[in-house]
Order: sequence, then structure tokens, then C-alpha cells
Amino acid sequence: MSDLFSLKGRTALVTGANAGIGQAIAVTLAGQGAHVLCAGRRASDDTLAAIDAAGGTGETVLVDFADPMAGRDLFAGRDVSLLVNNAGIIRRADSVDYGEDDWDAVMDVNLKALFFTTQAFGRALIAREEPGAVVNIASLLSFQGGIRVPAYTASKHGVAGLTKILANEWAPHRITVNAIAPGYIATSNTQALQDDPARSTAILDRIPAGRWGDPGDIAGTAAFLCSGAASYVTGTVINVDGGWLAR
Repeated sequence: MSDLFSLKGRTALVTGANAGIGQAIAVTLAGQGAHVLCAGRRASDDTLAAIDAAGGTGETVLVDFADPMAGRDLFAGRDVSLLVNNAGIIRRADSVDYGEDDWDAVMDVNLKALFFTTQAFGRALIAREEPGAVVNIASLLSFQGGIRVPAYTASKHGVAGLTKILANEWAPHRITVNAIAPGYIATSNTQALQDDPARSTAILDRIPAGRWGDPGDIAGTAAFLCSGAASYVTGTVINVDGGWLAR
């Protein structure tokens, strides 16, 4: 039972691992024994330093998911059995003013790149006949509408749907596919909300936990979903939101 949560001997690829939620997940997976590939358009030097300080191992893989097909060759020659799709962007504007360029940019990174990267991962695992795990980062806006983020909301609804269909198709191959829906986490993606006193107060007033979330709050759930402890958990979207959706 002591090894139930261990990731020793596994290799994980975490997208968008240079900061925020992705960084916290990468460091936590490394702390559980995984060798972590930190994938993103910039080197993940700070993340790798934190992994090293925790006694883990990792490396940077440079890839820009603004090209939704950029991840299709990531798994060639790499024995990766864990994938965390965290990379994402957000563009804010009233829906009546939202532009096509912003729509396409968000959908390309948040949904299209996620699918084709995961497709490549699944193909590689199935060909090797090895089990594995996918963890997608969804959002509260996989369930709610939000305001001024139409493309982000649509993309995160799509992430929840892809999580379920891939779980259905890949369960016979011993590949679990789950998602985490973070609540309001203090990262650069939510900086505009944190800096708006009225919005920040309204958000905090609804969170039973009474605080903004920390990236580390998401990392433990990701580690669980990657571990043997979650081998019978698939097709789920787990809310890590301080009680927001329960209110």
C-alpha cells in the first residue's frame, strides 16, 4: 500500500509547466518520483530548479501550442506514460465585441492543441500496449458561463467533453482520462480579476473556503489521478474550487 501513490519509474509530460498551476503540478509529480518533461514555448528553468531542490528530475521540452499540431511528435522515442494538459490562454472582451483572432487563438491552444497532443500520446501508449493516465485542466467554466470570456468558456466546455469521450475509448487500453476544474486560483490568468476590487470581493464572498486557491491546491489532485490509487477513476471532472460550485 505504501507505493499506491508513487510515480517512481514513470515519465510525465506537463504542458505549460513554466509557471503557475503547471509548475506546481510538475514539481509535485517529480516529488512523487516521476521524471518530468516540462513542455512549453519557454524554458522552464524555475520549475526545474524547484524540481532539483525537491530531489526530483526533469527537463525542458520547447514546444509552442499556439500551433495546435505542435505536440504530434512529442512522444516519438519517449517512454511517456503520464500526460497533464495544462497549457492554456485567455482573452477577455464583451461577447458583442469579441474578435475572430482572439477566438481562434484561444480555441487553438486550449482545445485543438490539447486534443491532438493527447491523440499522439494515446497512439504511442496503445502501440506499446502500456497503461497510462491523462489529466486535463478544465475550469469552473466547463460548467458555468462566466462573463467576457466566450472562447475560454467554449474551450473549457470542450475539454470536459473530450475528457469523457477519450475515457470511453481508451479504458480498454488501461489509459485513464480525467480532468480537474480549478476554482479561482491566484495565477497570471486571473490577475485581472484579482486586481479588480469589486470582482475580487464578489468572488471571495462566494467561496466557502474564504480564499483564492493556490496552484499547489491543484497539484495534489493531479498526482492522485496519475497514480495507481486512481486506476479505476476515469471520465471524471473533479472540482478543486474551495466549495464554489457547492454554494
